[in-house]
Amino acid sequence: MEISAYSRVSLAHLPTPLEPLGRLSSFLGGPELFIKRDDCTGLAMGGNKARKLEFLLAEAGARGADTIITAGGTQSNHVRQTAAAAARLGFACTVVLERIDPDVDESYAVSGNAFLDALAGARIVFCPAGADVDAAMEALTVECRENGGNPYQVAVGGSSPSGVLGYVECSNELFTQCRALRIRTPAIVLPSGSGGTQAGLLLGLASLGWAAPVIGVCVSREREAQETKVYELLRRTVGELALEIEVPREAVVALDDYVGRGYGFATESMREALTLTARHEGILLDPVYTGKAMAGLIGLIRSGELASDRPVVFLHTGGAPALFAYGGSF
Repeated sequence: MEISAYSRVSLAHLPTPLEPLGRLSSFLGGPELFIKRDDCTGLAMGGNKARKLEFLLAEAGARGADTIITAGGTQSNHVRQTAAAAARLGFACTVVLERIDPDVDESYAVSGNAFLDALAGARIVFCPAGADVDAAMEALTVECRENGGNPYQVAVGGSSPSGVLGYVECSNELFTQCRALRIRTPAIVLPSGSGGTQAGLLLGLASLGWAAPVIGVCVSREREAQETKVYELLRRTVGELALEIEVPREAVVALDDYVGRGYGFATESMREALTLTARHEGILLDPVYTGKAMAGLIGLIRSGELASDRPVVFLHTGGAPALFAYGGSF
């Protein structure tokens, strides 16, 4: 799939590295592990949203927008990178933060990503846990227009057809790197939340004819709901962008064994995975997304569901700033 046909701005340091996890692989005694370092995209301490925002904010600029509006949880990585991208490109930015309280300490709402949102100059509007954040964004969009602004809404997680393009591009990058390193068709494991990263990878792999299985690890929903969310976004992207790519429903896999009590809540398996990765590889994961996804990868190795003769690529989507809000959980 030719990405150059779509408008984009430059926000990310690309390509991100693909590195071996030799010590962790040896410790777990399973397949050979590699890590795709999308925590190294550079924008406001890095993360996967930078890839999506290159396409989304290009679209905002083409529409003459002057204000970016988006939403996420209190410690949203997406909101942090969106606020930073807006600042870099000269947009005003208003963000809705849902007050998710995962039983940590009082610093949770003002440290980590939340602190960085404010540092980047975003206007922050809080809403209660469980509130309709899409409705809150719409109300702010109306308010902006009434005040003479021209707003552009970025979907939660940047997971809209334009944002999905960022991970179609990543699949091309990963394919080239795997060939250069002689990594035969790996399994790809990643956190699955708003769905755009997984949908983009699946579309990109299909366009390449690369039969690498993609295993999402749910961070907020039960399996059926998450797989449906990813597949519907995938189909909407194909339709809106008039792509001639087919991805079967059964290719969308999202495991819900590692969610715990829900989005943002710490789990024992996450703490173990995060600690093992830090102590064996010196790589920092985050408590909400990549920690739970690595817990899933470790669980699949221990259960034998990830065959020892197929290499595995773990997609590190970033999020380390949230660690500073979760100190009490460790």
